[in-house]
Amino acid sequence: METKTNKTVKPFGISDKLGYMFGDFGNDFTFILSSMMLMKFYSDVMGVSVGLVGIMMTLARFVDAITDVTMGQIVDRSKATANGKFKPWLLRMCGPVAVASFLMYASWFRNMPMAFKIFWMFFTYLLWGSVFYTSVNIPYGSMASAVSGEPKERAQLSNFRTIGASLAGMVIGVVLPIIVYNTDANGNKVLSGPKVSIAALICSVGAVICYILCYKMCTERVKVEQKTEKFDLVKLLKGLISNKALIGIVLASVCMLLVQLTQQTMSTYVYPNYFRNTVAQSAAGLVGTAVILIMSVFTVKLSTKFGRKELAVAASLFGAAVNAVLFFVQTKSAWVFLGFYAVSYIGLGIFSLICWAMITDVIDDTEVQRGERSDGEIYSVYSFARKLGQAASSAVAGGLLTLIGYTAETQFDPNVTHGIYNLSCLVPAIGFALLAVVLAFLYPLNKKRVESNAKILAEKAAKK
Repeated sequence: METKTNKTVKPFGISDKLGYMFGDFGNDFTFILSSMMLMKFYSDVMGVSVGLVGIMMTLARFVDAITDVTMGQIVDRSKATANGKFKPWLLRMCGPVAVASFLMYASWFRNMPMAFKIFWMFFTYLLWGSVFYTSVNIPYGSMASAVSGEPKERAQLSNFRTIGASLAGMVIGVVLPIIVYNTDANGNKVLSGPKVSIAALICSVGAVICYILCYKMCTERVKVEQKTEKFDLVKLLKGLISNKALIGIVLASVCMLLVQLTQQTMSTYVYPNYFRNTVAQSAAGLVGTAVILIMSVFTVKLSTKFGRKELAVAASLFGAAVNAVLFFVQTKSAWVFLGFYAVSYIGLGIFSLICWAMITDVIDDTEVQRGERSDGEIYSVYSFARKLGQAASSAVAGGLLTLIGYTAETQFDPNVTHGIYNLSCLVPAIGFALLAVVLAFLYPLNKKRVESNAKILAEKAAKK
């Protein structure tokens, strides 16, 4: 696939960065809502086992193995329009993904037979995550390499994308704990099904608005030609298996999502159940966003100086150490726990801010090594990897919560709440450590190689 820069369009600027930020704001209005609230909604409101919810999220990834790669091929083989090759998909699919997300939180079915509730859970989750979310997220992620061909500008897009995700996380993480809980006769905070449904509707509307803003504000200035050769599954698989950079970023993303989504999922258990403090849970959403915004000021400069891989390894080791200390502290204060969480989030925030630029590095490296460009193909595999991370987090959280005996009836038992605390510390610590190992030993794109690839591709473009 050849690329050719269109020099007649407006230069890269703040509109592109803000527009790309709104794209992930829209994504995470539904994605973070799912990772934070879906398991607790189905366990506490609908009465479905947390273990079964985790199994569902894991099984859905087998479907994604087909839908993600298929969507990547569709994007690569689609013709560019006057508004670009990738942007039109945002308008086409923003409505369906928003509706499907809302339908997952159908509290009006809580008194239906269990078999129906399980069917509805599987049906709506697959419709949202494996079909519609895939059809908007893969073109959106692939679009970064068409917005700019400059590594520094792509790093800025990655920065702003993470800021958008963090803002969505703040809106959901700060506001939801305040509005979706009721207080029972014993003073315990219990989840309200109807309130979750209303919150899901608001998030769906917000997602559509953000996708439209992304479409309006971003400009595709690198022309990505339509892929026309016959699809060869064997060739595709061989190319993916031999792509060390792609394998490295895939495994790193699984580890990163294990940390991030476990923290989000467990926050809906550790604060209301262990600490009995939903105000601290709300503050956690604000703190996470504040850390991202602060780190966004420094991360591009640090990654330019030291390299994205090198910076991410150091950040991951730091996050692992902080969570390990928190486990040994065994604090009874929600605010002390929140303080440790804020410090550990520095490690997660740094990798989150640069990971999207790292996938464009992989796309560039693949073009240098193979002589062809396949943005949609590479990004679809990366998107699938992120869903694997989501599934791993859900499966681990659901399985371990089941193991410690968590149900709607035992959710405030001392043994269960103590187990919740331990899981909230140990799983992120292990995930951070694995992330550091993968990046250090399996991901090959250090600072020197990234800069060399950028130079090679710039010379290639200049010859056309």
